[in-house]
Amino acid sequence: MTAPAAKAPPAHAAMDQFPVRAGELLVGGIPLTRLAARVGRTPFYAYDRRLLEQRVAQLRSALPPSVKLHYAMKANPMPALVGHMARLVDGIDVASAGELQVALNAGAAAQEVSFAGPGKRDEELRQAVAAGILVNVESFRELPLLARAADALGVPARVAVRVNPDFELKSSGMKMGGGPKPFGVDAEQVPALLRAIADAGLAFEGFHLFAGSQNLKAEAIVEAQQKSFALALRLAEHAPAPVRTLNLGGGFGIPYFPGEQRLDLAPIGEALGAIVAEAATALPDARIVLELGRYLVGEAGVYVCRITDIKVSRGHTYLVTDGGLHHHLSASGNFGQVLRKNYPVAIGNRMAAPGGEAVSVVGPLCTPLDLIADRMALPAAEVGDLVVVFQSGAYGASASPQGFLGHPGVAEILI
Repeated sequence: MTAPAAKAPPAHAAMDQFPVRAGELLVGGIPLTRLAARVGRTPFYAYDRRLLEQRVAQLRSALPPSVKLHYAMKANPMPALVGHMARLVDGIDVASAGELQVALNAGAAAQEVSFAGPGKRDEELRQAVAAGILVNVESFRELPLLARAADALGVPARVAVRVNPDFELKSSGMKMGGGPKPFGVDAEQVPALLRAIADAGLAFEGFHLFAGSQNLKAEAIVEAQQKSFALALRLAEHAPAPVRTLNLGGGFGIPYFPGEQRLDLAPIGEALGAIVAEAATALPDARIVLELGRYLVGEAGVYVCRITDIKVSRGHTYLVTDGGLHHHLSASGNFGQVLRKNYPVAIGNRMAAPGGEAVSVVGPLCTPLDLIADRMALPAAEVGDLVVVFQSGAYGASASPQGFLGHPGVAEILI
């Protein structure tokens, strides 16, 4: 009896957003080796304007025209990138006064900026009121601080309520709602918070619900959005003013690991169409907002480092590079992964070469955690070749411990 053939291990989704010419990856239309020379050093992150524009256009074509797109800049706060995104989307969502300053400097309209975060400092709330942005209230503590700032500055304190719903976004990489959470106000406490907002004389504008992130299942996102809308309708009955903004959060994921596929936008767009139609009657003053970070920028970026040494230890080959977890904590598996999995990785100047033996790509840090790719089949490489980590446009440089062990920081370019 013939034994069944072994199943091939799952592959990464095709990283075909970047073209290849003469065996070399093109980023922003420029061959990688030339781009590295232009940057002047490795490692670096490169973000492709064309791909950012393409992703926003793709979303707009899939979603109802009235749905507003906001960029959650915590995904990538590089000032040049934020400035580019501010011209493509309808608003910017920030998570600190530092990000607020970047957004305003980049040209974002203050009336289209919102501020979320569970531990806003007193001075941050005052800055937010002075700037005229929308504050997503996440605690009863914030109300008197906002009221005092509004009174002192002579301007209204614009607020929405960030709700911690009584459900989670199923299959999400990171759960931001449901159960006990530091984010937002538990749904059952929101009616009391709304009364306190009215008593404090704050300018109520709406609700913010964010159930989870990094989800690749359209049906889970649809379910969360439908539940969020139903919850907002119930809470609106207690609101001190008509709902003008309903932020349904994001949660849209991108494929990082073997076997993952890109998110299907069609069911989400169809379901949002039904929500928009119902909202036209039930919440006639409200605009529906989606707050997306990773999905807008994640696939538009690459991390590039250079091979500095090739070592063989007891039969296994290590490609040692000048980059690592201090620049790209996510790719090392130390930014939320429970079981480490490889990001899609390539030798960027040998894209046409066949895959060879399974090798590991490591960085220069004196820790075994500094692992960029673990036992991946990569083309035969040489010292000086360029290693590329795809899906690196989000939670890269700003989410990494660049001061760790005193190695140089990473460069970033928008091209």
